[in-house]
Amino acid sequence: MQKQILEKQKLLNEKGELTNPGYATEPLLIYDRKDVGASKWRIKEWDYYASLSDRFGVSFVIADLAYSAMISAVFLDFEAKIVYKKTKLLWFVFGKLGLPATSVNGDSRFHGGGFDFDFVRNENERIINVSVKDFLPGKDLSAKLQLKDLHDDSMVIATPWQENRKAFYYNQKINCMPTSGTVTLGSEEYHFHPDTDFSVLDWGRGVWTYKNTWYWASISGIVEGKRFGMNLGYGFGDMTSATENMLFYDGSAHKLDQVVFEIQEPDFLKPWRFIDDEGRLEMVMEPIVDRQDDLNFGIIKNLGHQVFGRFSGYFVLDDGRKIEFRDQIGFAEKITNHY
Repeated sequence: MQKQILEKQKLLNEKGELTNPGYATEPLLIYDRKDVGASKWRIKEWDYYASLSDRFGVSFVIADLAYSAMISAVFLDFEAKIVYKKTKLLWFVFGKLGLPATSVNGDSRFHGGGFDFDFVRNENERIINVSVKDFLPGKDLSAKLQLKDLHDDSMVIATPWQENRKAFYYNQKINCMPTSGTVTLGSEEYHFHPDTDFSVLDWGRGVWTYKNTWYWASISGIVEGKRFGMNLGYGFGDMTSATENMLFYDGSAHKLDQVVFEIQEPDFLKPWRFIDDEGRLEMVMEPIVDRQDDLNFGIIKNLGHQVFGRFSGYFVLDDGRKIEFRDQIGFAEKITNHY
């Protein structure tokens, strides 16, 4: 069953439970922290951007996880197959970062300890201005990026948990945002070009249970002269109302049902295979680099693998057209969190 939400409504009812679990192609559900029925210790909010070219990529996150927060920058060199990362952790934040209640407007910012992050939302673009002091020894990192917002369809999902109906995941993924701008690492400059390079936004708000493992894959690129993308994911929550699996082609969404990631664990740098249950998707990712998470503070853990690589295969649109693609840059991950 794939239940689509078509009308604007409150995300949560008077009990703090989801009013209408399901998926949408735009952010119709209205989130308000004051409506949350669970403990403030369980609220999780984040904005995550990943911008990729054929040669390199960056990702930035501002995450308010209630009793902790994470501000992180990642630089990926696909030619050298190297990942660089620097993260700042905060404690007992409980919403003080002031992340906006909607992805439609409002800015997300953090400044402190050598980290300056500004995610600015304008009507037709998203601006990323980031600087990190001593990102590498003797080298600062800065990024000034413009992400064009074409107001395409996007993946929006509201997912509950069976074991706790006051736990929920409200998430939007916006693929295929043409990206321009410059990343500077030390004295080296790296440039994004909007005709070939794209960003994805992972915007999440919710109340999570303590321990979860999830799978997520994201691609944004050009096929047959059209922008195309994918958002695939599963592994947590009660997805009987809808999955978050969705294709994007020329700005329009095409919904998938179930998708499985076939991973040759423990070697995450071997090829990954992805198939759906309706014969509409089959593809393989040839990994380039594995960004491993190994944060472990006992009761707080973030362990997993975000693997960047090149995807090849085919997908089938809602009208039955079969689209083949090769060597599209993207990523797929398996992450376990205790938080």
